[in-house]
Amino acid sequence: MKSDPKEKFYSISDLASEFEISPRSIRFYEEKGLISPSRTGGNQRIYDKRDRARLKLILRGKRFGYSLEEIAEMIGMTDAEIGEVDQIEASLAYGEKKLREIRDRIEELRFLERDLVSVKHKLLKRLDELEREGTEK
Repeated sequence: MKSDPKEKFYSISDLASEFEISPRSIRFYEEKGLISPSRTGGNQRIYDKRDRARLKLILRGKRFGYSLEEIAEMIGMTDAEIGEVDQIEASLAYGEKKLREIRDRIEELRFLERDLVSVKHKLLKRLDELEREGTEK
């Protein structure tokens, strides 16, 4: 366990409850090397503020659609020598890529919306024609 008596520690159930995820998810991120909690003498996981912050970043990255590999690079887990500047630059590069993907998807959805509205109008027009023909007979 870490030595600073003023530092706050968290159990796996504390973090699971706070972030509304399963303890299994937290263990999975540990297995992938994204977080590395300390252990008690009884081998129980103990998470500190740094682990909690990393978990928060992992979950945010997942919410934004990043892969675990991308998240690992952004939070500096892939290269032990990565500095903060490199970490920020990697995060910015991934962010730009994700923004391009989102903007492309938005444009695709706009095209789809226009197509659907066009088809809807054609179908409504045809339905109206058919209904008028039916009342004329």
